[in-house]
Amino acid sequence: MVGEQFVLGVNYWPRRKAMTWWSAFDAGEVREEFTIIRELGLRLVRIFLLWDDWQPAPDIVSPAALRHLGQVMDIAADLGLRLDVTFFTGHMSGPNWAPGWLLEPDKPLPPRVRQLVSGGRIVDCGYRNPYTDPTALAAAELLLRTVVGRFRDHPAVGLWNLGNEPDLFAWPPDAATGRAWARRMTQLIKEIDPVHPVTCGLHVDSLGRDNGLRVDDIFAEVDVAVMHGYPMYVDGLDPLDVDFVPFLCALTTALCGKPTLMEEFGGCTNTPGEPSAVWEWTAYGEPRTQFMASEDALADYIAGVLPRLVQVGATGALIWCFADYTPELWDQPPCAQSVHERFFGLVRPDGTVKPHARAMQQFAATRPIVQPATRTVTLDISPDDYYRDAYAHAARLYKAFRSDK
Repeated sequence: MVGEQFVLGVNYWPRRKAMTWWSAFDAGEVREEFTIIRELGLRLVRIFLLWDDWQPAPDIVSPAALRHLGQVMDIAADLGLRLDVTFFTGHMSGPNWAPGWLLEPDKPLPPRVRQLVSGGRIVDCGYRNPYTDPTALAAAELLLRTVVGRFRDHPAVGLWNLGNEPDLFAWPPDAATGRAWARRMTQLIKEIDPVHPVTCGLHVDSLGRDNGLRVDDIFAEVDVAVMHGYPMYVDGLDPLDVDFVPFLCALTTALCGKPTLMEEFGGCTNTPGEPSAVWEWTAYGEPRTQFMASEDALADYIAGVLPRLVQVGATGALIWCFADYTPELWDQPPCAQSVHERFFGLVRPDGTVKPHARAMQQFAATRPIVQPATRTVTLDISPDDYYRDAYAHAARLYKAFRSDK
């Protein structure tokens, strides 16, 4: 890893389609937006296979979705981009999406789930546990066999990804089950495609508690360690704390022993020309507040985080996300309730780029490489001891990390 190119990229949903892009696919739109990504100097694009669109039945993978993915792959290859292909996408930006066959109508909505969408409708019920349910596991394996088998030799494939913050969709019953699931899915991919690396898109919650998807367990089973994190979601932190995201990478590395890719980081912006502010609204029936950075403040934040990621030995950084969503999407999930999710983009709804996109572009122009870590987290306890009181240990280690600049 050391001496290789520091990977820069973006998490992608189209600005005019958001989570409906597989069912309302437009190859011209993808080419237009991938061209912008290319012009910004970014080379890795993370895409999400929304499970609800990809498997209409547990024994069927959508032929239309497969055709569309082939078009996305070809466009990416034409532009010199690689793809981080994320399977089993259920949680996304607040709500969860689930295929109809996964639902359990006689069970309540799981306690950590804010909203559930299935077949284009908001539904109020539970669903099978994807880590233990035989039907869900067999369906997942079919999806992997089909997609990896078809595209394993495509030049656009960068890595295969087992999910987006999967604990927000469901928890395994325990850490052993979570690790066994990761092992089972990874082994299947490797039997089909031994070349491309496998990862799993864990986020900060897997550093703050034992949710059944511990970073030491999951990243022992896959090839690439990744992390997602945003200081604006952490009570008591400066929402633009430039040390927090690098710390998450360093802590992940300390726990799993692998260099870490920061697969999601970024921030949401206030109205162009307006200063940073705290917005207030009602989301999912409860009061919600959210820090919204000025466009210039977010650019300064991104410019501060990127070199610090190099200092901790990170292998790259993918910004969340490509675009602000167009107003036509604001009354649909996730934008209707998660108002701030409308404004995370590198580009505005009209396609013009924000200042933090230029910050990414300027950093890419320096052609950064992966460096030996000069800032680290020293884990003075075992991972098992860490997870007995993970949040307290993370807070203690962050204090030490910040004092050792």
